[in-house]
Order: sequence, then C-alpha cells, then structure tokens
Amino acid sequence: MQKRIYRASLNDNKKSVRQLQRLLFASKQAKLLAVRKVTQDNKRKNTPGVDGVASLTPVQRNKLAARLKLDEKAVPIRRVWIDKPGKKEKKPLGIPTIATRAQQTLLRMALEWVFQ
Repeated sequence: MQKRIYRASLNDNKKSVRQLQRLLFASKQAKLLAVRKVTQDNKRKNTPGVDGVASLTPVQRNKLAARLKLDEKAVPIRRVWIDKPGKKEKKPLGIPTIATRAQQTLLRMALEWVFQ
C-alpha cells in the first residue's frame, strides 16, 4: 500500500494518493502494524504516558488497533524536564500515551511515502 502511495505521488496523482491514504488509515493490518511498532519494536516502548500505561497485553494491543482512529483528539502529553548535555539548564520533553503514539505512527506510515 505504501509503495502504491509513493508511485501515485511520483505521478503527481493527488486524488489517487488521498484515496490510498484513506485505505491505509482504514486498514486493520496497518493499524496492527502501527500498534506493534509502538508497543514492541520501539526502543522506548516502556515509557509511560500521562495515563501511566507502559506496556500492553496482546488482547489490549488488538483492542487498541480496533479503536484506532485519526479523527480523535489526542490526550495531553506528559511533560518531563531533562538536563541539557553539559549545561545546568533543563529542556522540556513531551511523552505521549501509547494510543497517541500509535495514531502518530499510522499517520506517518501514510505521509512519509509522499515526501520520499
């Protein structure tokens, strides 16, 4: 699907790109892959968001993929202040929830092929 989006964007076929992106957003396989990337493949997968959830069981991952939609509002992020390297200053770091990270990953899966 992503390769088809890429080919359509190379041909400057905006209508086809948008249709393929909508198919990707609705695809159960794409949603499951987005949840997998966030919960299993990511090296910072055990960082809890504002909801305190750091890991999910397989059943919870399936439920998250089933209710994953891009039209939902994202919940607030957890703000953590980390030290800047070599300085006494701190910089803010926002940590989103697992559901928000899965939404972002699904969106990135559709958009990154257009901008390749």
